[in-house]
Amino acid sequence: MPKLKVRANAQSQSTLVIDVGGNNVKVALGDHTEPVKVPSGPDMTAEQMIAGVKEATEGWTYDRVSIGYPGPVKSGQPARDPANLSTGWVAMDYGAAFRCPVRIVNDAALQAIGMHEGGRMLFLGLGTGLGSAMVDDTSLDPLELAHLPYRHGKSFEDYVGARGMERMGKKKWTKHVSKVVSLLRDAMQADYVMLGGGQTKRLKELPPDVRVGRDDAAIVGGVRLWTR
Repeated sequence: MPKLKVRANAQSQSTLVIDVGGNNVKVALGDHTEPVKVPSGPDMTAEQMIAGVKEATEGWTYDRVSIGYPGPVKSGQPARDPANLSTGWVAMDYGAAFRCPVRIVNDAALQAIGMHEGGRMLFLGLGTGLGSAMVDDTSLDPLELAHLPYRHGKSFEDYVGARGMERMGKKKWTKHVSKVVSLLRDAMQADYVMLGGGQTKRLKELPPDVRVGRDDAAIVGGVRLWTR
C-alpha cells in the first residue's frame, strides 16, 4: 500500500473519498494526492467494494464518506446497478456499512464539484463514454447527455467517447469534440466548460472558454461535497 500523504487540513482529513470505476476503485483520505487503488471489474458487487475499501484503508481515521458512483443517483442512493460492475449497489445501506454519514453522487458530478472555479460551469468527462454535470455557486445538477441523439442516428457518446476515437481517428474525433462542446455549452448556457477524463490528453488545442480540469478533481470534489 502507498504511504499515506495527507495535507495539513483537518477538515479534509476527516473525509474518505471513494471514486468507483470500472477497472479500479480509487480511495483517498481528504486531499490525499496518491489515491490507493482497489481493483474492480465486472464481477465486483457493492459488498465486495466495501470490503476492499475497508481492507485498503485499515488504520485510517475518518468520520464521513463521499462516494462517486458510475451511474444515476436519486435521493442519495444508486438508482440502478452500474453497467460495468456487478449487483447489489441499489439496496446497499452504505451508512451502516461504513458506520458513519455517507453522501453519494454520480462520479461525473463528483469530478465537476472538484473542478468548479466559480460561475456556471458545464463539466464533460471524455472517457469510455461521456459524463456530464452542471455546477454553479449554489447547486449541483448531474446530467445524462451521453445518449442524446447527435448525428446519423448516433449519440454524443458515440462520437466523443472512446468508440468515436476508434471509429473515426483522432483528427475527426477532435473536430467533433469541439462541435459537441460548443453545442452543449450554448444549450446549457454555461459560462465555461471544464473537461475531464482520460481522452482529454489527446486534445492538443482547446475550444474557446474550455479548460482541462485537475487530475485529482474527484478527491477534491469528495471533500467539497460536505462543505457546499
